[in-house]
Amino acid sequence: MTTFGRDAHGDGGNGRGGEGDGGGGLRRDVYDDVIVGGGHNGLVAAAYLARAGRSVLVLERLGHTGGAAVSTRPFAGVDARLSRYSYLVSLLPAKIVRDLGLDFAVRRRAVSSYTPAERGGRPGGLLVGADEGRTRESFARLTGSEREYDSWRAFYGTVRQVAGKVFPTLTEPLPTRAQLRDRIGDEEAWRMLFEEPLGRAVEEHFADDLVRGVVLTDGLIGTFADAHAPSLAQNRCFLYHVIGGGTGDWDVPVGGMGALTDALAGAARAAGAHIATGHEVLRIDTDGTGTEPAEVVFRTATGEGRVAARTVLVNASPRALAELLGQEPLSPPAEGAQLKVNMLLRRLPRLRDTSVDPREAFGGTFHIAEGYAELARAHAEAAAGELPSVPPSEIYCHSLTDPTILGPELVEQGYQTLTLFGLHTPARLFEKDNQGTREVLLTATLAQLDAHLAEPITDCLAFDADGRPCIEAKTPLDLERELRLPGGNIFHRELSWPYRDADAGDAGAFGTGRWGVETPYPNVLLCGAGAVRGGGVSGVPGHNAAMAALGR
Repeated sequence: MTTFGRDAHGDGGNGRGGEGDGGGGLRRDVYDDVIVGGGHNGLVAAAYLARAGRSVLVLERLGHTGGAAVSTRPFAGVDARLSRYSYLVSLLPAKIVRDLGLDFAVRRRAVSSYTPAERGGRPGGLLVGADEGRTRESFARLTGSEREYDSWRAFYGTVRQVAGKVFPTLTEPLPTRAQLRDRIGDEEAWRMLFEEPLGRAVEEHFADDLVRGVVLTDGLIGTFADAHAPSLAQNRCFLYHVIGGGTGDWDVPVGGMGALTDALAGAARAAGAHIATGHEVLRIDTDGTGTEPAEVVFRTATGEGRVAARTVLVNASPRALAELLGQEPLSPPAEGAQLKVNMLLRRLPRLRDTSVDPREAFGGTFHIAEGYAELARAHAEAAAGELPSVPPSEIYCHSLTDPTILGPELVEQGYQTLTLFGLHTPARLFEKDNQGTREVLLTATLAQLDAHLAEPITDCLAFDADGRPCIEAKTPLDLERELRLPGGNIFHRELSWPYRDADAGDAGAFGTGRWGVETPYPNVLLCGAGAVRGGGVSGVPGHNAAMAALGR
């Protein structure tokens, strides 16, 4: 059994790159658990298993832990720590925070969303969530009556009831479809969310095109689908975006997303887990019975090594897991379909709609070109192989809710961060010329934002130490290259329903069984976003894989 030379602990996901602590290599020949990948789910699993008294080794390819849940300073010489890839928290159960004793907090955004719109030749918009009275008034001003607001309350009242029933099941053994249906106990809600395309419910409940679009967007974040897609991919995406915490609220992580993975890495180490960065796993060898330890082969800067494990937990995509096991590649991955843009501004831009303070408009989700018809047109154009002529997107200003991500001088001077998430931009559109297409799409996307501003957004950008504007954009192909997300898909594969279909014939699948993380190999588990009930920053697959490893 060869060993590696350093115990490179890394820096817990803050993006600076771990230097290691010179710990002297492997601590044993056989570990109870080896975790492949130090993203947030792998760290959750490591912390739970180590706290149960097991010997745990985490092997991470990069020089730091955290995966996509990291905080970095992307702009040279600028003291701004951005959640560079993932950026909001909804699906992380408070149970995991409590169980692991995490020093981690989130803050609620004061506003849910603002959607600019021009009606009657005058700029205006829909402001949701500032308070009930202002929200009702905003709906009435936009649509001419209170009917849409009443429908909004009724629709989301039903959704919230479903969320309250479904969310607690995410950290329980995987229910069957029938069990989850019985638990929800509302046949109309089940039909609306689980059986019929989301577009039907949206059209049944709402008449206004803009309101319809705002509702639909939760079904399209990172998912390339039409409102009426028979696959119901949009329904599954919608469900995961509205069940978080049992309420559907989306919160800002205090200190940025890296604060979460810092806390997780600290909890894992404090419990005795051994974290080694700069160790790329190449292969997993298992006899397929689980009676003998599996062997994990890895590569470092100085050569190859191997370590044995009674259980291997893989915090990577199902496609990557198949490759590590030497299997034939799975079918082509479900491609990602998003543009991620990070910006630092010297000040928030002024709005054409002067009835809303920019701090309110950007304090929640700022929807751009996301009317119902606009979303349908953008999807149809992208499906035909063309960039959307009016690219839809939405913006979040995290520094309004959590100014700690900015240095004190930047806060004093009024600097703010903006994160833009573009929809309906599948990976296929970038295959011929990723860089050129990225630039064209970024220009078109910012132009749609500018249409609602009283000044160009580029006039508000800060500059880094080298005089470059503080803006960066990531396509699905960029995410595939940087984070090894298959097809740039932020969920690793298409999102699954949060239940097990007893009639689906799960034999041979990755991410099934009692906890939704099992594989055909008894001593190999899937603990990444591609597990059943994976996707998003939740820690749920890590928790569930740990429970499966512990035989619970």
